[in-house]
Formats: sequence, structure tokens, C-alpha cells
Amino acid sequence: MSAKDDILARVREALRVPAPRPGDHGDGATAHADTPPSHKAREYLPPAAESFDEQVAQFSANATALRAGFHVCNGQDELLRRLTELRDAESWKRVASHASSLTDAACAALRLPVLKTDAGYDVHALETCDVGITGCDALVAQTGSVLVTTRSAGGRALSILPPHHVVLARKDQLVRDLPAAFELLKRNYGSDYPSMISFITGPSRTGDIERILVLGAHGPKRLTIFLV
Repeated sequence: MSAKDDILARVREALRVPAPRPGDHGDGATAHADTPPSHKAREYLPPAAESFDEQVAQFSANATALRAGFHVCNGQDELLRRLTELRDAESWKRVASHASSLTDAACAALRLPVLKTDAGYDVHALETCDVGITGCDALVAQTGSVLVTTRSAGGRALSILPPHHVVLARKDQLVRDLPAAFELLKRNYGSDYPSMISFITGPSRTGDIERILVLGAHGPKRLTIFLV
């Protein structure tokens, strides 16, 4: 038997075994009919913190391990102060952002030219911006991920093209785990989901070449998250 025949035989054998329904693992399709798939999934995911303070600590540890910056701010004044310090440290010249209460206040405090992505914009101009400042749908403590959609983060390109992505999140947007994040999406959008949903877990990275980690290969080289 050739290698090709062997592979095809294994594929045929695998197709004889029915795949489990999403959210059901090992106990049959009806054993957990009363348990939402999102709750069942928690059995197979890493532990998640329960209290708010524990979730902040877990998110901070995960984000730091992923080489993202994470700062908890005691009010908007501290947030704006930290942003201006970051502006001066990195010599920002132009900012890209979108309309929201947090981002509007941040852009006003930075006193720099701002490209807004809410309406039509020049993608080449977006590429020249030093930083993209966005909101988010949620922060996921369990994984240190930022959940963004086209509606919460100013479109598809704003969180990808500028070399530094800054996320502004409210404390009530911190959720314990991935199932909670998906439940939030369903609660907020129902059947009218955004055209793009993404979990951003650390800055862009690749290790394709000789397993050497390179940041910024396919997106922002830096990710900084502020919780206010």
C-alpha cells in the first residue's frame, strides 16, 4: 500500500465515527441537553478566577506573560496622564481612533492630529499613524485576551495597521473566561453579529522561521491595555 492509499484509508475510517455536537464531549448528544454548551466547555478550559480582584490579577499575569502592557487606572484623570506619558515616551505624532466616550477623551488629551475610522478614511493615512486607540467588547481574565469587534474597535483595520495598539476598557468589561465572553456577545448582539469578531492575545507574533519569536510580523508590535 502506498503512502497515499494509507492516508485515504485512515480518512475513510475516521469518517465512520460521528463527530460530537459542539459543546458535547464524550457523553453523547443528549446527556447534557439541559447544560448550555458554553457552561459545558468550562470543564475543558483552564481555571478562571472568580472575584473581580482575582480576575484583574489573572488578566494582568496572562497579559504580561504575552508581552502586553496592562495598567489599572483609578479614574479617567490617571488614564489620561498615563496616555500622555506614553505619547511623550514614544514621540507619537499622529493617532488613529474611533468615536466613544473613552477614546474621545483620550484623543482630546493627547493634543495630536487624529484620524477617525468611523466614516470613510484613507488607509494609507492610517498606516502612517503611530498608534491606534480603540475600545473593546471585553477583557478575558482566563486568557489575557482582548475581545474586539468591528463595532467596538472602530472597524477591521484600526487594531491591526498602526504599530502600537492601545485598548481602553471599563472595569465592568472584564469577564472571567471565554464562555462568559461568548455569552456577552450573544447578549449584546443577538442574531445581529458584527462582521468581525476577534480575540487579541498579546501583540502580533510569529515563530515560523527557526522557531525564533518575532513581534509585529502580522500586526501591531506593541499592545497596551488600560482598565479604568
